[in-house]
Amino acid sequence: MKYDIVIAGVGGQGVLSLAAIITSAAFEAGLYVNQSELHGMSQRGGAVSSDLRLSDEPIQSSTIPFGNADMILSMEPLESLRYLHYLREDGIVLSADKPVKNITNYPDLSSVLDDIKALPNAQVISASKLARKAGSARATNVVMVGAASSLIPIDPTLIGARIDALFAKKGEKVVNINRKAFAAGQEAVK
Repeated sequence: MKYDIVIAGVGGQGVLSLAAIITSAAFEAGLYVNQSELHGMSQRGGAVSSDLRLSDEPIQSSTIPFGNADMILSMEPLESLRYLHYLREDGIVLSADKPVKNITNYPDLSSVLDDIKALPNAQVISASKLARKAGSARATNVVMVGAASSLIPIDPTLIGARIDALFAKKGEKVVNINRKAFAAGQEAVK
């Protein structure tokens, strides 16, 4: 078994936290994991991505070759399109719907969303709306982890446990918000 995920977004969206959640759950599941990160100008809203490779056998490279990603998991719509050349022909795209207009010539959002929806295996998630409903807009990345959780080869309960562990030191209220966000993401892809 091999499963490659390109996680994409912009600085401040929690891309690297999202990668850390999946990585720690994969380790707990007994999988081999390789991860690489590209930080760009992340402090200023620049592009951030992470190649996450999961396997039941040792992995030689931490970067995903073009055309090999099983999933693009994106916190930002335009960023999901930026990484399409990594996606397998039958790969899945999960993208949050809210843009971060960090460039002056950001394309028309409805056109960007239409381009994503036109892909054969793609879904746009109202992640920020679901996160606010769960109790915090900051939980948008956890909504996206929830959306991906039934599609990646890791038991979703392991992912949920990693989320609990990550937020435990912030108190029960924050843990509960993130549990709700995770469940909302799971429900969004059913």
